[in-house]
Amino acid sequence: MRRLIALCLLLSLPVLAMASPKIQHWRLPSGLSVYFLEAHELPMLDLKLVFDAGSARDGDLPGLASMTAGELFSGADGLDLETLSDRLDRVGASYGSGALRDMAWITLRSLTDKDSLEPALDTWLRVVGHPDFPAEHFERARRQRLVGIRAEREDPGTVASKAFWKALYGEHPYAHPVNGTEDSTRALRRKDLVRFHRTYYVSGNAVLVIVGDRTLAEAEELARRVDAALPRGPHAPPLPPVPELKEGKTIRIPFPSTQAHILMGQPGMRRNDPDYFPLYVGNHVLGGSGFTSRLVKTVRVEHGLAYSVYSYFLPMRAHGPFMAGLQTRRDQTRQALKLVRETLTRYLAEGPSEQELRASKRNITGGFPLRIASNSDLADYLAMIGFYDLPLDYLDRFNARVEAVTREQILDAFRRRIHPERMVTVIVGGPK
Repeated sequence: MRRLIALCLLLSLPVLAMASPKIQHWRLPSGLSVYFLEAHELPMLDLKLVFDAGSARDGDLPGLASMTAGELFSGADGLDLETLSDRLDRVGASYGSGALRDMAWITLRSLTDKDSLEPALDTWLRVVGHPDFPAEHFERARRQRLVGIRAEREDPGTVASKAFWKALYGEHPYAHPVNGTEDSTRALRRKDLVRFHRTYYVSGNAVLVIVGDRTLAEAEELARRVDAALPRGPHAPPLPPVPELKEGKTIRIPFPSTQAHILMGQPGMRRNDPDYFPLYVGNHVLGGSGFTSRLVKTVRVEHGLAYSVYSYFLPMRAHGPFMAGLQTRRDQTRQALKLVRETLTRYLAEGPSEQELRASKRNITGGFPLRIASNSDLADYLAMIGFYDLPLDYLDRFNARVEAVTREQILDAFRRRIHPERMVTVIVGGPK
């Protein structure tokens, strides 16, 4: 038994050590912001470049940010897609890119021996700084995007999500879908991707994350190489504020499905919001903890009206949404929606019980080490810290700040921020 306990403690040490990582941060003269975390357990290196270049920067061409991120690897510095892929495959390295509403990113994972890292890094830096956006590949990607957008019409969940974001954000840059629309995709041209890259994929608009088997001196040299590959340019301008909803509204969209897909919500909070932890912990009780949440207990367990029902905050640079969602039989739509609204209203009146609050805190803090158990997980967290300008001790203090949340703080934050009578409700399903 003693040997078993000792083994369990030994196995837990790396995870516990990573729960309090020492993050190094510096900024280069070009404006490139660098976050570095040494991790010598494995001969691996994770790089992540994050740009303020999400779909909120699309302008009049929704889908432009997403298409730009997706086409970076199609050809770079005179090398075609096949050559770029082969150069990474030969050394066991992997590349990734993507875009959401706030940000776009480019990643590299490589072994750290010189014969692997140097060719991988050379290839990656070509993509980062000198993408070619080959015309033939762009046209093929645009056709594929159109097929995907048309296919989304057959998915009631996607129909509901697009309608929800549009109704919630109106004319704000968050309103349109990340992958764009049919009209905007048809209007896209290769020159638009080139322009977008030159405007937003620049040193002053970037955060570089380095996690892995490097010393500080090696990380500094690596950051200088990345900086040299990036075009020069300023940070993107601030996003406009998200207006509050003045009144509630319900949008019903006919759809030939057996179930109704329901989303309801309002603008919620920013990533660095002072109410972040009370709202986060409070929502864990309300609809973020699976079978132990109030919404699941009420709507699914007690009344059997839905298989899945949930709520969450999606914090973003501007106010991201607070959203509750479920799917139910069409003939049960009114009853299920009534229960969700009643549960939310009751929660605003009474808040969580002390037992619910203790259970949620245990669940959140107990699962936290697993969320930072790999270098790529840590790279994602450092990217979030850098992009949203969170404190360097964010990971250190996360569990303590969760534990410090009180029932009174949750009630105060929810009552000030959540307004059931002013929410957008989208219902997809049923005849015209």
